[in-house]
Amino acid sequence: PGTCLLPEVTQQDQGRICVVIDLDETLVHSSFKPISNADFIVPVEIEGTTHQVYVLKRPFVDEFLRRMGELFECVLFTASLAKYADPVTDLLDQRGVFRARLFRESCVFHQGCYVKDLSLLGRDLHKTLILDNSPASYIFHPGNAIPVQSWFDDMADTELLNLIPIFEELSEAEDVYASLGQL
Repeated sequence: PGTCLLPEVTQQDQGRICVVIDLDETLVHSSFKPISNADFIVPVEIEGTTHQVYVLKRPFVDEFLRRMGELFECVLFTASLAKYADPVTDLLDQRGVFRARLFRESCVFHQGCYVKDLSLLGRDLHKTLILDNSPASYIFHPGNAIPVQSWFDDMADTELLNLIPIFEELSEAEDVYASLGQL
């Protein structure tokens, strides 16, 4: 049935759960307005003009991604454009945790929202999770979702740190629907 969004599972990810991870307000916050303590400044060309995008990393994002890469097949899936999200992810994911990156063109536009349709990935939905701050993103698959609070600039935020033990437990799941129901 058509082409899948993801390539075939690699040998090292065989049997692992696939976790789809959102970028903006989940792992980072970006702004066109200067942020004095920005972790990254990324030039992005929009309609012929280069704009500086200021990017803040969510607290504990490095630890979170490192652990996720040890446990799961991780896929970045963002409703942002690749020309912004790709360079940000290059800086954020220097270990290469993300096996694939999906951008706005891979979303389904539904009732004014960009939806991440997990059934198009080419993975078993019983072995697929999505971490996203926007419930509209997973409206087709709420049973696969781990909700996360939107993050903007609170440096005392511990959401990603708190999620690590939850994901550690889920990494052993035979069926994410059953396991999420027990959380």
